[in-house]
Amino acid sequence: MHQSPSQSSTQSTKSSPAMSEEVSLDRASQPLSGTAITFHIVSTAFFTFICYLAIGIPLAVLPGYVHTDLGYSSVLAGLAISMQYLATLLSRPFAGRMADSVGPKTAVLRGLAGCSVSGVFLLAAGFFPHMPALSLAILLIGRLVLGCGESMVGTGAITWGIGRVGAQHTARMISWNGIATYGALAIGAPLGVVIHHAWGLAAVGATVTVLSLGGFLLARLKTATAVVRGEHLPFQHVLRKVFPHGMGLALGSIGFGSIATFITLFYASHQWPNAAFCLTLFGTFFVGARLLFASTILRFGGFRVAIVCFSVEALGLLLLWQASSPALALVGASLTGFGFALIFPALGVEAVNLVPATNRGSALGAYSVFLDLALGVTGPLAGLIVGQFGYPEVFLFAAVASLAAVALTVSMYRRTQPASSAAVPG
Repeated sequence: MHQSPSQSSTQSTKSSPAMSEEVSLDRASQPLSGTAITFHIVSTAFFTFICYLAIGIPLAVLPGYVHTDLGYSSVLAGLAISMQYLATLLSRPFAGRMADSVGPKTAVLRGLAGCSVSGVFLLAAGFFPHMPALSLAILLIGRLVLGCGESMVGTGAITWGIGRVGAQHTARMISWNGIATYGALAIGAPLGVVIHHAWGLAAVGATVTVLSLGGFLLARLKTATAVVRGEHLPFQHVLRKVFPHGMGLALGSIGFGSIATFITLFYASHQWPNAAFCLTLFGTFFVGARLLFASTILRFGGFRVAIVCFSVEALGLLLLWQASSPALALVGASLTGFGFALIFPALGVEAVNLVPATNRGSALGAYSVFLDLALGVTGPLAGLIVGQFGYPEVFLFAAVASLAAVALTVSMYRRTQPASSAAVPG
């Protein structure tokens, strides 16, 4: 179903240096040791880490800046975060096709360049707090650019890594990409708060710019993979194949979107300190679950792992809904991160296996669209819920979504059983 690394490496790339990637045929044609596989996975996921560090640094700062410093409503504070995810949603098809056609390294390089440009916009917005409309407009443009950069790096890095180590290591590549993602968010959120308190929003933007440029320069040094030649299915066709898996991902992602967007304001409404620590614990438990339990996907199957994960996430969100103290809120955020950890790779492995290797990037892009969609609508929708009911009910809404994802995944799992059982003799 998938081409091996040795097969894909023999495929030619486009002749134009500006539009194609260089190919290391000698490395790709030789079997990789376990250490080499781990190195390629981790070193490629590092670029995702840089990208999400650029995302995480302003994450806990922007809602308060828009709501408190600029004086806008909680809905607009949520929109400032969600604009990034909406841009990522719209650019996923382009990013997936770019990774398939001109190569994942090119996608990663362009994405990191976009992250750097977004930092420049963030820096500029910090100079105009006395002109709220102008500052918000500059901020939103930067968020759009960052969203496009995220889609290119996210899709490109996973496809790049799979191209280096082979399709049989898809689950590991996706898992480590997620470790990089939420590890960066766990580090970036409190780091951004410290930078903002010490030097202001402009310094936050400057930090994002410098980090992204550094990642870009490092990515240029890493060997590219061959572009796999073959039929490229229309994106709409790929989207239909992965639609049920993507819907499960979307429902499960609402919990993360709610925490990322409103946990700082939720803490402020209770007059609790250290809201950024909630994001840190979320990311820490996310990374821990990926490190300890990623192998369960191959052992038990993606659907069964996803069912358990959705259930744990729902429990954590219910604890946040009922949190009467910072300690209980931290427990809820930790359980949510732990449960959310394996949802993307568990359903992602099942989704990617539905298409041939020539459409791997498009499948990842189509599948990730649902994550972007969920995060994009969560901010404004949660803002409306806050306006009508209050901050705790945002987490109740997210918990109900996670429970709905349990039902959907159980349905998908049951549909696979007749074919599986028929294939087993006796």
